[in-house]
Amino acid sequence: MAVKPEHGARWRRLAKFHRETLHGRERRLDKIGAELKRVRECVGLPQSVVEEAESLVKKYFDLMAGFPPEVMAVAVLWTAARAAVAPRPLEDFLKCSKAEERRVRRVAWRLKEEMRLGRRPIEDYVKALAARVNLPASVVKAAVELLERNRRVLFGKNPWVWAAAALWLGSLKRLGLLKALAEAAGTTPTSVRNAAGRMKV
Repeated sequence: MAVKPEHGARWRRLAKFHRETLHGRERRLDKIGAELKRVRECVGLPQSVVEEAESLVKKYFDLMAGFPPEVMAVAVLWTAARAAVAPRPLEDFLKCSKAEERRVRRVAWRLKEEMRLGRRPIEDYVKALAARVNLPASVVKAAVELLERNRRVLFGKNPWVWAAAALWLGSLKRLGLLKALAEAAGTTPTSVRNAAGRMKV
């Protein structure tokens, strides 16, 4: 809403506060995004890890808002790498950043606790992987139905691996797709194949 002089000083102050808050958030997100990409390249992580880290930043931005961008970037990358079965010691990340270890651990702990209370639906991981390797909607549907039948097996497991396994089975184990799905999920073909073997088709 455009604030005019006749609205008074109070409304003008509120409008200024809103602009500064909005632009400040966008600037911080830009800084965090740039730091994510820089640290990811330095550490040598798969693209799926940085995508998961970006989604964590957007989802839990308010939870980490009081920390510097470099701390937030390292914390979410470290967390996303562990969730994607591409774990690295925290020291590997700290070598590529000016972030303070104590603060990174504090943010990572907060993230872990928040994520423990609620995780993204497995369907989100299926759709994200399918988009990366250009799979049709029919394969996505088959994969989601397969995961629905295997909910009990999925509990506590890495969602990227199981989403990749379901898509591979949903495509009727298409030749050459296993490796592509494993790379997109940031894992190995063996892990995807093992997960597929544990599913009831």
